[in-house]
Amino acid sequence: MTAHTASRGAERDARAINARHGDIAPSEIAIGVIIGRTSEFFDFFVYAIASVLVFPALVFPYVDRLTGTMYSFAIFALAFVARPIGSLVFLWIDETLGRGTKLTIALFLLGISTVAVAFLPGYETIGAWSAILLALFRIGQGMALGGQWDGLASLLALNAPENKRGWYAMIPQLGAPLGLIVASGLFAFFVSSLSTADFLDWGWRYPFFVAFAINVVALFARLRMVTTPDYTALFESKELEPSRVTDTLRSDWRNIVIGAFAPLASFALFHMVTVFPLSWVVLFTKEDASRFLGIEIIGGIVGTFAVIASGLIADCVGRRFLLGASAAGIAVFSGFAPQLLNGGDLGEVVFMVTGFILLGLAFGQSSGAVAANFASAQRYTGAALTSDLAWLVGAGFAPLVALVLASKFGLLAAGAYLLSGALGTLIALGVNKELGKRMS
Repeated sequence: MTAHTASRGAERDARAINARHGDIAPSEIAIGVIIGRTSEFFDFFVYAIASVLVFPALVFPYVDRLTGTMYSFAIFALAFVARPIGSLVFLWIDETLGRGTKLTIALFLLGISTVAVAFLPGYETIGAWSAILLALFRIGQGMALGGQWDGLASLLALNAPENKRGWYAMIPQLGAPLGLIVASGLFAFFVSSLSTADFLDWGWRYPFFVAFAINVVALFARLRMVTTPDYTALFESKELEPSRVTDTLRSDWRNIVIGAFAPLASFALFHMVTVFPLSWVVLFTKEDASRFLGIEIIGGIVGTFAVIASGLIADCVGRRFLLGASAAGIAVFSGFAPQLLNGGDLGEVVFMVTGFILLGLAFGQSSGAVAANFASAQRYTGAALTSDLAWLVGAGFAPLVALVLASKFGLLAAGAYLLSGALGTLIALGVNKELGKRMS
């Protein structure tokens, strides 16, 4: 028996075990989407917070704290570089061995790469190998993130009622603020309850163990959905099956590029109100990190409600209009808001709350056009490649670039970087009239 035959047989067995009858409601798809995205973003924020609070001291103690944080952010970006490579590898696995096999391998790789960080020895123990291992684990996370694309978000968008497309488009985006709230809460607890020595020795490792546990739960929850007969039939009827990457790039390269640049404003703001401000406060103010993590939790709660509001607003005024209006708001925000981080308690709260309101409105609809922007035969692969490119261009190097600019030229320079993202979104929405018609 070949591996291909065995894998297909295993998928058929899983479908038989989970077989049930009846139509699949969009609300049921939404559950799987929220589970998957929350686990993904929790992993993301656990690593991001550790890049500020842990790795500069643990992995790069031989340089000053600012340089160490920049090195950490450079390794942080490796996942976004590896993500498209992971998509290519796992799309082949999807096409050859099946979606269930692909998702299982991808999520196990993500879990193993994440929990491996929890056992990372510091520079004082293994020298430069500490940074090398961290980089390898981060690449493993990126490969897995590219591979865990299960098509549920596209399926949700395609099955949304005609008059509620904006509402269902925002559901996958809820994973970001929810993941931030939990990750910030965990780190805030350990930072506030442990001494600095204990936190750097063992306390910081526990959130990575929690991330591994959440990945296991997410794996079984999502596998139970995507391997059932009803879901398999729905994927096939919507033609959400992998296509050849070369064919998709040849026929839809323009949609992939425009689709990646359309959410640039929200992706740039994403890091400007999550990862970057934490690094600035830790490096350039005397405030306690746990206190600012508390502010981030408040921001995450505000962001959750803003994401929900984006669905209601988009169904009234159109997703394209909301994306354009929020990008214009982000452009205005970039002109003054970053400087509020030097404004003490009040300035920080105003920056975070205002930023998360804008982020929720923009990010809540940033994935709304991905599925609809492709011909049905290329939709599954095209949506995956677009998502990877959007995160690489809009988010991968954002913390590093923002910190370098702000440390050398002041917070106003970080605002200029955010402005470039807003302009990128406005240009993309203006150039692609076809995209605009499909989003409205």
